[in-house]
Amino acid sequence: MGGVAARTYCGRLWCRALEVVGAGGAGVRSVDGTSVVTGRACDAERGAVGEVVEWRGVMAPGRREHRGAHALLRPVEAAADAPSLYEVSLDPSTWTYLAYGPYASAGELEGSLAVAAASDDPLFFAIVVGGRAVGVASYLRITPEHGVIEIGHIWFGAPLRRTTAATEAIFLLARHAFDELSYRRLEWKCDARNAPSRRAAERFGFTFEGIFRKHQVVKGRNRDTAWYAIVDDDWPAIRAGFEAWLADANFDAAGRQRATLEQLIAQSRTGSAASSRTDGVTRGARRAPPVGRD
Repeated sequence: MGGVAARTYCGRLWCRALEVVGAGGAGVRSVDGTSVVTGRACDAERGAVGEVVEWRGVMAPGRREHRGAHALLRPVEAAADAPSLYEVSLDPSTWTYLAYGPYASAGELEGSLAVAAASDDPLFFAIVVGGRAVGVASYLRITPEHGVIEIGHIWFGAPLRRTTAATEAIFLLARHAFDELSYRRLEWKCDARNAPSRRAAERFGFTFEGIFRKHQVVKGRNRDTAWYAIVDDDWPAIRAGFEAWLADANFDAAGRQRATLEQLIAQSRTGSAASSRTDGVTRGARRAPPVGRD
């Protein structure tokens, strides 16, 4: 007997096109003939697909300032920013894992910044401290239809490294993505050999998701890429950790931190998990990152 091509519908999910096999549809197979499934249950009925979500997409980030107590992020201004950024980026290690740089002059860097300033994705920001541009960061791989965005092209000039302003700059980008734009996922990717970037991702609360082997060729060298992410479920606890770390009360009179960012994020996650259990729901808090890397 000839089969009858049909679309099946399960709840709110359209299943793939199937061909009924035999009388009564005792078995089904995909129209392309690549697989056979016995029984009548579709993938959705067997729980083999993701949960249904109410999702309409989000807006892409715009060119605007993000102002904190210690740092200002604003769109890159090539001519204005090049002299300062060149001065703070003379350390060759700044460029080891980036696809561009180092630059022979402020003028050469200005040319690169002009290209960056005209780009919407990546969307570049200068990190300004004390009126001076001392670093760069960007949003990239912006996918509003899925609520996914990455922060990258991050480089901190020598005066910005290991400062409160550097940590706040990352917080401002993450907070805007989650709290103001309602993204579902924030990504951080780096060369798997870039130990400082990987430590930073862990410190900022990102979860390691794996290594993409032979992902890119950068400056003639193989790059395996380490993937990290924060999702919207993680964010409230991470945000609370950032806010506690940035608070004046977390620093003594000499400016030394009383608790590390990782410790505060871990405490916040523990509190969130305890609250979930009190409500009768355990949401499976992720393991806290190691402490003591601030």
